[in-house]
Amino acid sequence: MRHKSLMLLAGVMFATGSTSAIAQDGDGGSSRNLVIQPYIEVAQVLSVELSPGDNVVTYTQLAAGVDVSATGRNSGGSVSVRYQRNIGYGDRVDSDTISGIARGYVALVPQTLNFEAGALASTTRVDGTGAVSPNALAVKDATGQIYSLYAGPTVNTQVGAVAVTANARVGYNRFETDSPTISPDGRVIDVFDDSVTYAGQVRAAIRAGDSFPVGLAATAGFYQEDISNLDQRIRDAYVRADVTVPVSESLAVVAGVGYEDVEVSSRDAVRDATGAPILGQDGRFVTDTSSPRTIAFDVDGLLWDVGIMWRPSSRTSLAARVGRRYDSTTYYGSFSYQPNARASLNVNVYDGITGFGGRLNNALAALDTDFEALRNPVTGELNGLVTGTEGTGLVNSLGSVRSSAFRGRGVNASYSYRMGRLNAAIGAGYDRREFIGAEGTVLEAADGVTDESIYIAGAVSRDLGSNANIAANAYVAKFNSGAGGFDSRGYGASLAYARAFTEKLQGRAAAAMDVIDSDLSAEDFAAASALLGLRYSF
Repeated sequence: MRHKSLMLLAGVMFATGSTSAIAQDGDGGSSRNLVIQPYIEVAQVLSVELSPGDNVVTYTQLAAGVDVSATGRNSGGSVSVRYQRNIGYGDRVDSDTISGIARGYVALVPQTLNFEAGALASTTRVDGTGAVSPNALAVKDATGQIYSLYAGPTVNTQVGAVAVTANARVGYNRFETDSPTISPDGRVIDVFDDSVTYAGQVRAAIRAGDSFPVGLAATAGFYQEDISNLDQRIRDAYVRADVTVPVSESLAVVAGVGYEDVEVSSRDAVRDATGAPILGQDGRFVTDTSSPRTIAFDVDGLLWDVGIMWRPSSRTSLAARVGRRYDSTTYYGSFSYQPNARASLNVNVYDGITGFGGRLNNALAALDTDFEALRNPVTGELNGLVTGTEGTGLVNSLGSVRSSAFRGRGVNASYSYRMGRLNAAIGAGYDRREFIGAEGTVLEAADGVTDESIYIAGAVSRDLGSNANIAANAYVAKFNSGAGGFDSRGYGASLAYARAFTEKLQGRAAAAMDVIDSDLSAEDFAAASALLGLRYSF
C-alpha cells in the first residue's frame, strides 16, 4: 500500500499542478481551455468463469477519479486518475487498485524553457513466461501493479544561425506482484523490481541555406538506467555529427557519424553452500553487494547511419535511417500522415538498449499532452490506448517483465478517426527483446534469450443523441518466450452503454469477455463479466 499511496499522491499533485499552471499563463492571461471532471461511481459486477471451471462471483465496485484536460498559451496537460475498491461476497477477497496516466508541460520561459512530466499506474496480468498484458481478469495471484514516472526540462533557443536544443530527464519505475512468477519447468523468474533512469541530450544545428548549402548538426547524449535486480547498470554515451543534403524542396538525404560507448554490467546473486542462488520472499534473486561488477555487454567505437527525410506537405512527413550501432546493423524512423483534421496515422520504428523501466519512460514521453485515456468499462483499467490531438498513443505494449537489460527493436503504429459523433482508434505494436546477462552470474541463463510480442487494440464510440453514448473496445495480444518457446495469447472485447439522467448523474451498463490461451495450460481460461452502475460527476 505504501507505493500505491505514493503514486496516488503524485497523481493528485500532478493534476493540481497542471490546473494551477494552466489557469494562469506566465504573462497573466487566462487559459484557453480547462476541463476538470471529478467523479464517483458505484456499480454491481457479475463475473462468470467459462473455462476451465464455472465459478460465478459478484462484487460491488466503488470508484473515485478525476479527468483533467488543460491547454494554455504556455502550458498544457492531461490527467486521468482512478481509485477503485472491489468489495467481494463469500470467499472473494476485497481488493483495491490505482490506475492512471498523466502527461503535461509548463513553459518556465515561453518558447525557450519548458518543464515536462509524465506518470503511469496500471494493473497487469503476469504469466509463467514473464509476459504481461492488460487483461488482469479476476486472477488475483497472477496480477501485478506497474508504476512509472519521469520529469525534466527542455531548452529550445537560437544563437545566431544556430538552433540549440537540450533536454534532461529523470525517471522512476516499479513493478509490484503479490507472488513469485513460476516458469513452466518450475523455476522462479526474476521479474523486474524497480529502476531509476537518467537521460540527456544537447544538439546544435544549422539549417541548409542559412550559412551553408547543406544542414549541419552536432549532438551529444547520455543514458543510464540503474536496475535494482542484481544491481544492473546500463550506460550509453555518444557524440555524433550529421549532415543534411537537400535534393528537392520536399526531400533530403541525411547522414551521420560519431562515437558511442555502451556498457551493461551487474553483480551476482547471493549463493548458498551448494552454489545455488538464494531467492528473497518476493521471488527475486538476492543481490550479492560484495561481488565484483561483471561486464555483460561492452561496445565502443564508430557509429554511423544514412537515410532520407521527406516532407511533401505540412500533413505528411517521413524519416528513415539505416546504419551501424551496438556493433551490428540498426534501423529506425518515423512516419506521420494527417490527411485532414479528422484522421491521423503515426508509425515509429525503434532500436535501443534499455531495461523494462526505460521502455516505460520512453512510451510515456512519446505521448501527446492533450489526450483521452481509454479504459475497460467493467474493470476500469487502462486498455493500452490513449487518443489525442496528435493521434493515438500505445502505452501497454509491455512485452516481458523480466528483470534483465535488453536490446529492444520493434515498431508501433496507430490510427485515429473522428467524424461527427463517431470516434475510432486503433494501435498495434511488435516488440523484439534480446536479453543481456553477464557470464558467470545468475543472469547468464538469460543472455541471448529473445522474447517477441504483438499487441493490437482498438476502440470505437458513438454519441446517441445528446444524452447517451455507446462504446466498444477489443484487443489481441500474443507473446512468444525465447526460454522454452512457449506461446501465450490473449483476446478480449467489451461493449458499454451510458445514459445521462441529469446533468450530473449517469447510468452505465457494460459487458466484457476475456480469453487466455497459453501453452502453459492444457485448458484455456475464459471469463465473461457484466456491470450495472451509476456515475456522479461534480
